[in-house]
Amino acid sequence: MKRFLHILAVAVVSFMFLSSSSFAKEVKVGVVWPMTGLVAAFGQSAWKGAKVAQSMEPKAKDGSNIHLILLDNKGMKVQTANAVSKLITEDHVKAVIGAITSSNTMAGAPIAERNKTPMLTSSATNPLVTKGKKYVSRVCFIDPFQGLVAAKYVWNTLKAKTAAVMIERDQDYSVGLAHAFIKAYKKLGGKIVSTNFFQSTDQDYSAQISTIKSKNPQVIYMPSYYQEISLFARQARQYGLNQVIMAGDGAEAEALLKIGGKAVNGVTFTTHFDPHAAATPLAKKFLKLYYKKYKGQPDAMAALGADAYFVLVHAINEAGGHKATPQKINYYIRHTKDFKGVTGVITIDPKTGNAIKSAVVRKVENGKFVYVTTVNP
Repeated sequence: MKRFLHILAVAVVSFMFLSSSSFAKEVKVGVVWPMTGLVAAFGQSAWKGAKVAQSMEPKAKDGSNIHLILLDNKGMKVQTANAVSKLITEDHVKAVIGAITSSNTMAGAPIAERNKTPMLTSSATNPLVTKGKKYVSRVCFIDPFQGLVAAKYVWNTLKAKTAAVMIERDQDYSVGLAHAFIKAYKKLGGKIVSTNFFQSTDQDYSAQISTIKSKNPQVIYMPSYYQEISLFARQARQYGLNQVIMAGDGAEAEALLKIGGKAVNGVTFTTHFDPHAAATPLAKKFLKLYYKKYKGQPDAMAALGADAYFVLVHAINEAGGHKATPQKINYYIRHTKDFKGVTGVITIDPKTGNAIKSAVVRKVENGKFVYVTTVNP
């Protein structure tokens, strides 16, 4: 009897050990987003989207848990580099999602490259982010396409033949997108009557506004982030500049409406997503669950945060779940084809890591974001 009880006890302990081991299986994924700092609204929104996505697909196909480790880069380059390094060398993540803005993503990219660990950005649109990289990819479109969409909208829809441009010189995103717009707009026949530069820390735009007012353009193109656009719009309206302000995806945040107030009415921008244009089954399910959790609709950053998660999990599944190597996961990220995501159908070019997908145009109307149109590549 004692021998039987001993064997039974050993069997129970072995079963418990095996069970706990199976439950302990997980795939660690690092997330580097700005939860505080100047662009915190972007990171917080993306995190909401990623968490809803995780609730929809919390495990890989092999049953292992997807464990997200979030680090706040405060919207800073040095913090981004440090965070990516820690996640890879200390936390031993299989992949990193990050880092929202182009400048910060480029700060972390070399570390991902050196360690042969995939880094998937949800929203860094500057072409340099992935240029020459093997382990950095994105689920968003790139600025040359976004700039072309903006230029065509300004030329064909707004019928504006002249434009002034505001460039945030210390942001790679702003510089790159401005050049993309200028190139496309000139090719269409448009004329740039004024090119103006400013820094992220600037609070007074009176000099730039004075120059723009003297040139009297039909539209103002300002590919910056929501804080700067809000402040510029308030000052521009005070000085009598009532032209449409055209921007890029950096304009889209609820904070634009709160900070800018009535001054941002009419601001139009290219972006990645609009709830009214959501067409895939995944997008519809995501919208329903997002609304249930947050009592509101997701913006582009939330939708892109979700897509970064979904595309990565799909790659993890293809690579073999918790046994997959970072290199194998990277291979399947780069071979994403016709993935029906939240922001639309995503295909990632295996050579460049860039996503091929459509763009959306939205604008501010009576204090709300409204859908204008969708433009396919």
